[in-house]
Amino acid sequence: MDWIPLLSTAVGAVIGVAATLIADWTRANRSQRDGHQATKRQLYGDYLAALSLTRHSLRTAARSSSEPVEVRARMALDAFKDAKAYEARYQVALVASDRVTDASTSAFNALRHLRDLVEAGGGTHTDPDYRRAQDQWADQFAGLRRCMRSDLDRPVRQ
Repeated sequence: MDWIPLLSTAVGAVIGVAATLIADWTRANRSQRDGHQATKRQLYGDYLAALSLTRHSLRTAARSSSEPVEVRARMALDAFKDAKAYEARYQVALVASDRVTDASTSAFNALRHLRDLVEAGGGTHTDPDYRRAQDQWADQFAGLRRCMRSDLDRPVRQ
């Protein structure tokens, strides 16, 4: 009996099965990476939107200088709650790199400083301390966006 045809058939079958398994594994790995990136992209976008909405509400409170201090303080406190900035921050911290998390914390703290100024009663839009805090917030927010973009452009390691 000639073993060469049988052996070549077996080797061909092993090569075919191995190639299929490698292709499936590669496809599944790529799909998982793409899903992870899509999740991060969505969370990052939601977080930036929450911070922007919070900032807008704080700006409204700072510009409401005709309102009593207590009303402006309540507006400032509600800004974080209504935009769900805390919740979004914690979700980002679960999936983000340390660099993005650090930038997120810096931006969040700068925004919280703006809230504290408004809440204390001195944070009107014409107040020099408020203006400085606003500039610091803008710088931190821009840095956060850069970190997020960089993180999304970088391939995920498994």
